[in-house]
Amino acid sequence: MPPEIFFAGPGIDRADALRGEPGRIEALARSPDARQLMWADGLPALDGEGRLCWEPVTEPALFLGLDGEQACFSPVAAGGGDLRAQFGTLGHLSPSEAPLFAAAVSLATWHRRHGYCANCGSVSAIVRGGWSRQCGACGAEHYPRVDPVVIMLAEKDGRVLLGRQPRFPSGRYSALAGFVEVGESIEAAVAREMLEEAGVRVTDVRYVASQPWPFPSSLMIACLSTTADEAITIDTTELEDARWFSRADVEAAMAGDPEAAFVAPPPFAIAHSLLAHWLAA
Repeated sequence: MPPEIFFAGPGIDRADALRGEPGRIEALARSPDARQLMWADGLPALDGEGRLCWEPVTEPALFLGLDGEQACFSPVAAGGGDLRAQFGTLGHLSPSEAPLFAAAVSLATWHRRHGYCANCGSVSAIVRGGWSRQCGACGAEHYPRVDPVVIMLAEKDGRVLLGRQPRFPSGRYSALAGFVEVGESIEAAVAREMLEEAGVRVTDVRYVASQPWPFPSSLMIACLSTTADEAITIDTTELEDARWFSRADVEAAMAGDPEAAFVAPPPFAIAHSLLAHWLAA
């Protein structure tokens, strides 16, 4: 397995058994040691050590769970700003705090975007401590969505295929990725995305690890694959460039060598962990 995946740690006790007991959640919110996340610029606020900032509970919309005996909440904070610019925050976020950060961001974003019933269009209300919404008109209950995304490397003769999008920082290359479509397996999604984006046919798809990615609610599914194809035909609507890189190229990039052939993805991205796993395999 790859090194510990950012965002993927255990976090706190989500206390699912309490979600159906609104009276108990309300009592926990009134407890003097209960706390709620502070938000700033559309994300949970961090202190100078990269840890989450907390304050006394004032609007316990979302019950995040229990940290020992201490109840943790979050408001449905207002979003805003350029998320790509906010990614700089992740470079300061403590890995031990990352799972709770991810849960809070995904949950709050879902509530902001899903205030109406998808069944009848009526206004829905927060229930189960914020882990679902219920329509007062038709009774339908809706749960936070998770969008599966495959992210993968194709390997040939000791080299891996990496690509870059126009929005990437200068010199950065990363693993190719794409959403899993309805009626599609993980393996089929890897093969389809590789063919669509790079014109490469892959086989022997192997699952490596997964990562919750809270921008807004993806589950990144990292895989390796094998190909006999050498030629690359990129889809320019998806990629700016794609290239084969040797093991030495990847080692230099992962070490931060300024003379490396490319700039590696940041440590908080699962693409970084996937490359580390490939190097160690």
